[in-house]
Amino acid sequence: MTLRALTVLAAAAALAVSGSAGAASFGQVDDARLLHAASEPQNWLLHGGDYQAHRFSGLDQINTGTISALKPAWVFEFDTSRAQEATPIVVDGVAYVSTAWSKVYAVDAATGKQLWSYDPQVKGEVGAKACCDVGNRGVAVYRGRVYVGTLDARLVALDARTGKVAWSVQAADPNSMITSTGAPRVAQGLVYIGNAAGEFGGRGYISAYRADTGKLAWRFFTTPGDPKKKDGAASDDIMATVVQPTWFGPHNAYRGGGQVWNSIVYDPDFDQLYFATGNGFPWNRWFRSEGKGDNLFVASIVAVDAKTGKYKWHYQESPGDSWDYDSIADMILADLTIDGRPRKALMHTPKNGFFYVLDRATGKLISADPFVSGIDWATGADPATGRMMVNPGAYFDNKTAVRVSPDGGGAHSWQPTAFSPRTGLMYLEAYSNTLGLYTPRPTYEWVKGLDRTGTVNYGAHAPGEGPPALGDIAGQSPRPVQANLVAWDPVARKARWKVDGRGSGVLATAGNLVFQGRGRNVMGELVAFRADTGEQVWSHQTPNAIVTGPVTYSVRGEQYVLAASGAGGGVRIGTEDVRQRQVGRLVAFKLNGTATLPPDPPPAPMIAPPPLTWTAATVLEGDDLYGQFCSRCHAAQARSSNVVPDLRRSTALGNPALWSAIVDGGAMKATGMIGWAKFLPPGGSEAIRGYVATQAHKLREERAKASAK
Repeated sequence: MTLRALTVLAAAAALAVSGSAGAASFGQVDDARLLHAASEPQNWLLHGGDYQAHRFSGLDQINTGTISALKPAWVFEFDTSRAQEATPIVVDGVAYVSTAWSKVYAVDAATGKQLWSYDPQVKGEVGAKACCDVGNRGVAVYRGRVYVGTLDARLVALDARTGKVAWSVQAADPNSMITSTGAPRVAQGLVYIGNAAGEFGGRGYISAYRADTGKLAWRFFTTPGDPKKKDGAASDDIMATVVQPTWFGPHNAYRGGGQVWNSIVYDPDFDQLYFATGNGFPWNRWFRSEGKGDNLFVASIVAVDAKTGKYKWHYQESPGDSWDYDSIADMILADLTIDGRPRKALMHTPKNGFFYVLDRATGKLISADPFVSGIDWATGADPATGRMMVNPGAYFDNKTAVRVSPDGGGAHSWQPTAFSPRTGLMYLEAYSNTLGLYTPRPTYEWVKGLDRTGTVNYGAHAPGEGPPALGDIAGQSPRPVQANLVAWDPVARKARWKVDGRGSGVLATAGNLVFQGRGRNVMGELVAFRADTGEQVWSHQTPNAIVTGPVTYSVRGEQYVLAASGAGGGVRIGTEDVRQRQVGRLVAFKLNGTATLPPDPPPAPMIAPPPLTWTAATVLEGDDLYGQFCSRCHAAQARSSNVVPDLRRSTALGNPALWSAIVDGGAMKATGMIGWAKFLPPGGSEAIRGYVATQAHKLREERAKASAK
């Protein structure tokens, strides 16, 4: 019996156990069910909803005519206040979700009652390895087990009924700076997992493990190693013949990048696995590859045989990436009719601002069109070769700074996208006119444990130089930055509609709806739009920002919309509406729900900053050190939203001994704040204290002026 012929049996099995968290079996998802996940709209079996990763549901009880009655159904609180980025998986009445610090919960999808939880006991100091907070983007459920990648780079299989560990493997060297934050994917008896370390050095790779035992089946590296040695990996041949010639200069242990930290898609039509890769390391190609070469496979999509990892094809979206243009956005598979011809297409919207449509059989480019305004790093794709035509002035060396659009935050990042077969439109959050300032450092030295990108980090500046404008270091632009939810027609190659507003991941449904999570600083809201026109038809505020995408499912005939909520830390400037920290949550809605959501958190208290006794030179030194060592967690210019503490409000700021114990000695390493004494120059932590104190005084002055108006 073929896999496709098992459709009816799989659907019958699903109906036999669905509708209650008290079902006789948990997580019994086999290949037949995954192959036909769209035929089970009552569940959400995969990270993207189905193997095509459409994030589309056939449920339509909640629709444009009924949505006015959509209200909270239940709320579940996590035990951490850090970033909540996961897509919940819902199987037969049970929702499985990962949280910050790689913890996992199973809850009754109808009531929010906890069934079990799992804590991988990730050590707090591992948090210093993460570029952008300690979030986790989800789990996979397969054959009675729940699979999760942990921040300390383990892959763990849990019993779906109890949460007990079935097996655990170390997927990367625990002494490296590699972390695992993406959701595993499953197919044909294998579990696929990538890794993250894009700002800390090393080579990216993806691994396939046996789902039953955890044994490594194959591994594929995305950037080259020592040309004199083989890895003994599925990528060996393609590395030697195609990849190595695109890199220049001597090999070293830290150069590479191309981490597979988000999007992985299995294609049953070709038994292929597609994975999207991240930025090159160091960012500055001058230090990475003597300032030349396309540097495969950074910022690319790669297709391999799903069973063996053997290379099939690739397409590089940002040749010689020098701008942090990760190509890790969600990939979506669809059968499209283009120019009267049916095409099995792959659609992708990476940071670089172009909407790509590729032929899944060959990897050939079908189209590449800007989906945002202001792009100047490239003029488009060469019509003959499909290679992107990069503006030569966009590359930089070790002397000259450049301003390039989009910025490193991207026209679109990892937040989930959706495609509706009903409308033929793809929905995504997009940012136009962002402008990144890339200031190279004159020399390069890699230091393990530091994010040495070859550029001046996150708006820091060298001593003696004036700081750049706030717009530049915030990833914003002197031009008006426009945030939109965009509905893109991949056949007509243009936007059908767009609506204003800064948001995150999306979900499309047969109810002619598109749901999107949004933020009000650390607070948030869930918003619904008509899928055909973009008209907003509903919204509901939530106490936490929703930074990932919602899902939908049904239990006993009632449809729910569910989202993980909780703002993260990372590199961004918060508003001055700084709030007290709050735990993350799962928030569920249904028609005529009767639950009440918690209120917004109260404002964070101010403190009296210490007197400014530091010299101007010391504050300037602290400014540079803060940019190098602190800003990726506590935000540029110390303007944190307080998910990771707002240091301007820290009680340690006025206590030099306590400040040193934390910053130098690691007194708070259990929460992720390691000691930095081994990295800082003598007096460095005190210089940082002087800089933060200066910023605290500025905040106090700003608040006083605002109150006087």
